[in-house]
Amino acid sequence: MHFLRQIILEIKKTCGQIPEFGKYVLFPENLEAIPQAAEGVLWITDQGQRARELLRQDYPVLAWLHEDNRDQNFSGVRYACENLEELDFEYLEKVYRRYVGIPWDILTTERCLIRETCAEDLDALYEIYAEPSVTRYTEGLYPERAQEEAYLKDYTENMYYFYNYGVWTIYDRVTGQVIGRAGFSNREGYEDPELGFVIGVPWQRQGYATEVCGALLQYGKKELGFERVQMLVMPENTVSLHLAEKLGFRKIDQVMWDGTTYERLLLEL
Repeated sequence: MHFLRQIILEIKKTCGQIPEFGKYVLFPENLEAIPQAAEGVLWITDQGQRARELLRQDYPVLAWLHEDNRDQNFSGVRYACENLEELDFEYLEKVYRRYVGIPWDILTTERCLIRETCAEDLDALYEIYAEPSVTRYTEGLYPERAQEEAYLKDYTENMYYFYNYGVWTIYDRVTGQVIGRAGFSNREGYEDPELGFVIGVPWQRQGYATEVCGALLQYGKKELGFERVQMLVMPENTVSLHLAEKLGFRKIDQVMWDGTTYERLLLEL
């Protein structure tokens, strides 16, 4: 689902060919004629003062940087580009979502949608993590929902916003149900991103983990530029070890982390 309805280009520098975004672009001859931005509008400007004015009014802004505005102040603008012609609608949709707090859709598989985790997912996730078998090999959620919401807020800003990846929510594409989580994390002391997953008990042994993790590895290679991915799996977790080997991971060594022994597996992408 797209939430971005209109793109307003407000630029002073002549840039040649204006990118085509279909019906989504408004490029007015008279800047005074621009209507007040409504929901679903992203502004693109090459004027620092104008960008700050729009931000003060809580409008999403993308800055276009070029040789004539390098000395201007674009403080507060989260996203900038140097070549308008390289922009596409999918990227602009992501920029808009970041500003208004709508989770990114990461990818789809045959049966699943992978999306950034949001507060609306927590009820379903608490049900999934309530099963003792789920938390046998992975860390659970905070006992108090308010704690988990605060953690999710920090996680969104420090992982999703900064790295553009993290651990995401898995949804069933047909029912819309939350069936688990999967994604990449950064473990202190290791350079390689780490793949992890949790599938709720009702959906286990149906190939969801293989389907989702396989797609995520391709996403990590093509979209995130990962060259290697690791997994840390407890030796007694035979199901995850089997999955890792099925995905092409190979055992490297055993490591200790927080008093627990793990098999470290690595995959060259």
